[in-house]
Amino acid sequence: MALEVMARADSPIPLDVAFRVEPGELIALVGHSGSGKTTLLRSIAGLWRPETARVAVNGTTWLDTAARVDLPPHRRRVGIVFQNYALFPHMTAAQNVMAAMDTADYAEAERVLDLVNLHGLAHRKPAHLSGGQQQRVAVARALARKPHALLLDEPFSAVDRATREKLYDEIVALRAHLAMPVVLVTHDMNEAQFLADRMVVIEKGHVVQEDTTARVMADAHALRAMGIREVAAMLPAVIAEHGDDGLTRLDAPTGPLYLPWIDAVPGTGLRVRIMAHEVILSRAFPDGLSAQNIIAGTVTRIVPGAGPGVMIHVDVGGHEILARITRRAAEQMALQPGMTVHAILKSMSIARDHVVRAPDAASTAE
Repeated sequence: MALEVMARADSPIPLDVAFRVEPGELIALVGHSGSGKTTLLRSIAGLWRPETARVAVNGTTWLDTAARVDLPPHRRRVGIVFQNYALFPHMTAAQNVMAAMDTADYAEAERVLDLVNLHGLAHRKPAHLSGGQQQRVAVARALARKPHALLLDEPFSAVDRATREKLYDEIVALRAHLAMPVVLVTHDMNEAQFLADRMVVIEKGHVVQEDTTARVMADAHALRAMGIREVAAMLPAVIAEHGDDGLTRLDAPTGPLYLPWIDAVPGTGLRVRIMAHEVILSRAFPDGLSAQNIIAGTVTRIVPGAGPGVMIHVDVGGHEILARITRRAAEQMALQPGMTVHAILKSMSIARDHVVRAPDAASTAE
């Protein structure tokens, strides 16, 4: 049930984009505001038609301007989750879900609500649900259509950070139950890196890069289109223990990592996003530092930027850390591929929302 998308247009913005999303895959469309991300999503849903376009799912054509095929939105089996929930305020959660079904079925509505962790809340109206709960209803309603493709348009931008973190966990867990292609539009690179299998980076309506999330995050050209300060690496880790001093020790391929208290039990699998601009490198093992995390690794690649910076790729236990330093610093250190370095990372430099549970450990709370 792959989703194939091709869209070209001269207005309202220049657009020339094509991509494919496999069944069960989540692809993130990322780029600055006005780059064409939401316009593409509207094209898939049938809410806007480009001058030249083709949209097909599992061999069924929804839109083909050359063949004069253009199914209206209600005939496209697509589920959409908007950033502002778009729930019917006079309906209960179950009624909102049933509104998307071909045949209203209260028991099925309850089942889908349970799937997004809203057990026992089917009778509540949106005004009596939290922002996070309302967004879960919106996800349940999208799934109730039994969609052939699921579209997420900035789905977490209207909720606070703590709620957003929980929703990340739940989307990761929910994906185990989804077989359709999923397209996420987001300007939040933290969100894209946690949730997406692949990224399509769009700038001024054109694809700058399309690849796995890890490769895009290591691509200097793509990163310039997204904002260089968003460069980060992802490391898997497991909670080892909580200290009395407020730090949590993680076991990672790099060795122990110490981060501010993480509210999860020992043994919980995590993914940690480490920002490249927060990493300091040293040729020798540093002594007398306040930083709690000193990670030995090997330089694998040095990628110059357009300005005074360079990106240093460091292999640590079969995974990669990125360090963004100045070209002058790299020259003073005489850095070369194959050289041993020590990556230095302050515990307090990793934000709380840069740590999420691994897919097999996603929370089912709230």
